[in-house]
Amino acid sequence: MTLANKNVKIDSLFIDEGFGTLDKNTLETVISTLETLQSQGKMIGIISHVENLKERIPTQIQITKKSNGVSVVDIL
Repeated sequence: MTLANKNVKIDSLFIDEGFGTLDKNTLETVISTLETLQSQGKMIGIISHVENLKERIPTQIQITKKSNGVSVVDIL
């Protein structure tokens, strides 16, 4: 990817909660597109609570809130 009027290469993409309002077909299109980018060597990071994404993402970092301001991080 390159930015307009700049010669900048972007090898990573992070998306924060951009999926909750998408219908099923659009979500499938977005997921397939992200999988294609990932297969081309791009690093894709997604923050989401959408269940369909959890089923399709092989490596996940899950953060679980505990008591007293403590959280637990699990890599799946």
